[in-house]
Amino acid sequence: MKQKLLVTGASGFLGWNLCQQAQTNWEVYGTYFSHKVEIPGVTLSQTDLKDFGSLDQLFKDIDPDAVIHTAAASKPDFCQTHQNESFAINVTAAVNIARLCGERNIPCAFTSTDLVFDGKHPFYKESDPVCPINYYGEHKAIAEQKMSEIYPAIAICRMPLMFGAPSPVSASFLQGMVRNLKTRQAINLFIDEFRTPASATAASQGLLLAVEQQVQGILHLGGKERISRYDFGLLLADILQLPTDSINHLIKPGKQTDVVAVAPRSSDTSLGSSKAFALGYQPLSLKEELTNLLAN
Repeated sequence: MKQKLLVTGASGFLGWNLCQQAQTNWEVYGTYFSHKVEIPGVTLSQTDLKDFGSLDQLFKDIDPDAVIHTAAASKPDFCQTHQNESFAINVTAAVNIARLCGERNIPCAFTSTDLVFDGKHPFYKESDPVCPINYYGEHKAIAEQKMSEIYPAIAICRMPLMFGAPSPVSASFLQGMVRNLKTRQAINLFIDEFRTPASATAASQGLLLAVEQQVQGILHLGGKERISRYDFGLLLADILQLPTDSINHLIKPGKQTDVVAVAPRSSDTSLGSSKAFALGYQPLSLKEELTNLLAN
C-alpha cells in the first residue's frame, strides 16, 4: 500500500505538476478552492484552507501520511493591492496546515519563495536573514516563522522562478514567451533581473525529496544556473531554432529599474541550493529542461 500524500493547491501551476510527479510513489490527494480540475489518479476535494474546521475535517477524512502545501496567492501585484485577502491565503492557511501536521507529527513541506530576499546579496543561503520588499515576500516570511514555531519539524522550501507545463487553469511565464516568439511578436526582457530558475518537474522532485527524507528547517530548491530574463529568452529562442537575424528584433533588452511595478521586485534573488543538491536534488540544465518541455 502506498502512503497518502495531500497536496494543497492542486489546480495551481506547481500543485498540478507535483500531483503528476507524486503518483509514482504516493497515493495522492489534492485540494482546490475556486478552480475545479481533474487529475487522473488523484482524489480531489474543494476545501477552504483558511477555514480551520473544514481543513480539520479533510485531514480526518484522508488521514494523510505527509502534506505538501503549495496553495498560495502567488502574484506579487495582487498581494500588494489585496493585502488582507492574500494574507489570509498565504499566512492563515499555512498556520492551519502547520497545526494539523504538528498534531499528527507527519512530514510537511511548505512552498515559500526566493522573494523573501531583497536581492542585494545573492547567492542566498538558508541561513541568510530575510528582507522582503513586497507584501508577497513579507507574507511568505511571516508564514515561514509562524509555521516553524508551531511545528519545528516542517520543511520550509524556498522556491525559485519556475517554468513548465501549464495546469488547466494556471500557466507559467514560459507559455507566453513561446507563443510570442513563435508568432514573431517582440518581447521586452530584463537584463538586470537575475534568478536561479527551475522547471516545475525538478521543483516537484525537490519537494517530494523534502517529505520523503523528512527534511526539517529551511531548504532552497533553486536551479543550478543564475540567469537574467533576457538571457533566458535568448536560450529559448535558440532551442526554438529561430533565425539568428530575427532574434534581435524579437527579444528587446530592457531594465527592471525603468519599470514602475505595483509590487517592487528584487533584482537578484538567486538561491544557493547546495544543501538540496547534497540530499539528491538534481535539476537538469536549463537547456535540457526547456528542450524536454518543448519536445512534448
